[in-house]
Amino acid sequence: MILLGVALFLLAVAIGLPIAFSLLLAAVPAFLSGEYLPVSIAVQKLVGVTQIYSLLAVPFFVFAGNIMAASGIATRLVNFSNVLVGWMAGGLAQVSVVLSLLMGGISGSAVADAAMQSRLLGPAMIDEGYSKGFAAGVVAYSSIITSTIPPSIGLIVFGFIANVSIGKLLLAGIVPGIILTAALMIYTFLAARHHGYAAARETLPTRHEVWTAFQSAFWALLFPVLLLVGFRFGFVTATEAGACAIFYSLFVGVAIHRELTWKTIGEVISKSLGDIGMIMLIIIMVAPLSHAIVLANAPQAIEGLFNAISAGPTATLLLVLAFLVLAGAFMEATVNVLLLTPLFMPILVAQGLDPVQFGVLMVVILTMGSNTPPFGVTMFTVCGMLKCGIWQYARESLPFLLVMLSVFLLLALVPELILWLPNSVIH
Repeated sequence: MILLGVALFLLAVAIGLPIAFSLLLAAVPAFLSGEYLPVSIAVQKLVGVTQIYSLLAVPFFVFAGNIMAASGIATRLVNFSNVLVGWMAGGLAQVSVVLSLLMGGISGSAVADAAMQSRLLGPAMIDEGYSKGFAAGVVAYSSIITSTIPPSIGLIVFGFIANVSIGKLLLAGIVPGIILTAALMIYTFLAARHHGYAAARETLPTRHEVWTAFQSAFWALLFPVLLLVGFRFGFVTATEAGACAIFYSLFVGVAIHRELTWKTIGEVISKSLGDIGMIMLIIIMVAPLSHAIVLANAPQAIEGLFNAISAGPTATLLLVLAFLVLAGAFMEATVNVLLLTPLFMPILVAQGLDPVQFGVLMVVILTMGSNTPPFGVTMFTVCGMLKCGIWQYARESLPFLLVMLSVFLLLALVPELILWLPNSVIH
């Protein structure tokens, strides 16, 4: 029945049925066959997901991120990033990388970050002589950083599915995000020197310029710091932090930046309803399928396969991560997290892997898959906006992919890089 469900899912996606309804269709054989559960249980699963308190963090952070994006924060962060790193070789590309680190605390979504940067920085890079493939590559791959920085929507969804502390997951993504930023900046610098891409500014910034740019971006930079403090001292849960983020973003937009009008707020609400509806519908529709997968003993079957090939804990982790790289290229990251977490979590936890480490690795690797052919969502978004051919993008973004894979291997083999901060902050 599971194989029939997979076939129905692939067929539904192929004919253009929305992902959410394709997932529900995939669960139908398991519940109609009579082998597992009656249909009434499927309905209970659909309704039950909507009653989970921790899942409120998703719509809260999506709404808060859209408010802050409409508050003029993006342009302030672009200016601050330009002052900090615009003097380096490949200045605009460096700005893109640093901006993703800073925007992670605002949007929580890699696709949203890539689309925003394609609009703000992509055309400017091309006008400065950057090839379209390189510009698209740096925008797409730097957006992966966004998936690691609080409030990462992917990490929140993983925490809900895997029953792992969302606060720990959000903290665990910070150090990997900084490492990814450093690795991309180093490669971008070397590539820019090789291709002759000039700096965005000719001189080093003065202390006055840095201070002025910092003051302008202060309220955006303060947000992730407040999240960290709130988690450290137990003032808020992830869900409560999301609710506070809405009030914070409204305060900044109305009272500080004074760029939010009633018209803008209406547009933000409309956009947020669309974003939240899409994400939540997928989460709701996948619940019956996840339940059917577990009852069909699919995790135990996969564990038996790994035992048959005598894979130890490290080899098992690397095999799972390799599979995630491939899965990410075919399906959106959130859907993959919802589908694959129940399959792989029991296996890896049984072998002693910390679920927080796996959560961070899973989310960033699946997000990276959205940048690769044949069906990467971020890839199509960036290439479409920059009018870049897929083949040119794939060729010139390959070094970025290799840099990412190297960092992921480091994070897999040295778990302390992920676990040190959450274990130090949350006891």
